[in-house]
Amino acid sequence: MTDLLADIEELVRCESPSSDHEAVSRSADVVAAIGRRLLSAEPERILTDGCTHLRWRFGDRPKVLLLGHHDTVWPLGSLDTHPFSIVDGVLRGPGCFDMKTGVVMALHAAAELDDRDGVTILVTGDEEIGSPRSRALIEEEARGCEAVFVLEASGPGGALKTRRKGTSIYRIVVEGKAAHAGLEPEKGINAGVELARQILAVSALDDPAGGTTVVPTVLSAGTTTNTVPAQATVAVDVRAWSKAEQQRVDKAIRELRPVLPGAQVRIEGGINRPPLETETSADLFRLASELLPGLTETAVGGASDGNFTAGLGIATLDGLGAVGDGAHADHEHVIVDEIPRRTALLVALLKSVLARS
Repeated sequence: MTDLLADIEELVRCESPSSDHEAVSRSADVVAAIGRRLLSAEPERILTDGCTHLRWRFGDRPKVLLLGHHDTVWPLGSLDTHPFSIVDGVLRGPGCFDMKTGVVMALHAAAELDDRDGVTILVTGDEEIGSPRSRALIEEEARGCEAVFVLEASGPGGALKTRRKGTSIYRIVVEGKAAHAGLEPEKGINAGVELARQILAVSALDDPAGGTTVVPTVLSAGTTTNTVPAQATVAVDVRAWSKAEQQRVDKAIRELRPVLPGAQVRIEGGINRPPLETETSADLFRLASELLPGLTETAVGGASDGNFTAGLGIATLDGLGAVGDGAHADHEHVIVDEIPRRTALLVALLKSVLARS
């Protein structure tokens, strides 16, 4: 337990915002050093477009993948305002819950195995920005595996995450025509007005009863207060429980057409992560419940890299990492007493899957 906490502290103290490749590289150094000590094995250091990922492979035939990420949403300097601490059984610090504790747990769990043949550990560096550089790597490592265990933080009360919404990310770009807003606005094509029409159309794609959300988020238009906007953009966040719903919304967004004469509408982005559906997690959750009675499960709107592996049809169980609360928030924390218990569960899951053949 002392070593576990010391390793978590070292990793949390190494800040690693996703957008800072040098910081992520330093964090990878820390993860590699912890793994090297525990596993007596050097990881492969994989760089994709400057982003650092780590991979340990044991044996020739992969059977189980331990999946995590070491990047966080917290900017450099967050330790000044959210210092690492352990007080009254609660561990705090930027990224401790999401998901540096889970990374350390994965390494310690693998170290407990007498035979690691068939185990792959993949720790990526860009999950918090949608895994644009690591998706292909994740899918490559998952193919052929019997199970994927995702060390993301648990749900409320320590619940395992057996269902996750799929995510789609779009950017709608409207091209209009600039003109003087006071002298001759009629000669312009107002991209802002066109964007407003498109936002209303996109918002109507929601299906609250089915759990599908289509949410316009960041938007911009225009250059000066006295100029008809020549361009306007909006980002759209889509979450859905099923692939069919993702495809329905995708088709509708791609069929958007301009309303104002002369305006042009361009759609960028698309489906990012498929949903993690119950069918891919049910058997592993039953196994986990047998090994640790009293476990609960939950469905969540947020996505993880487990969505990619589940999308391939590979059995995937998520939320096996830290128990606590406050991902991305000021109150982010981990319950210390749960760390060894959850690590022991992961060891038992690994042994069960590895013993199947």
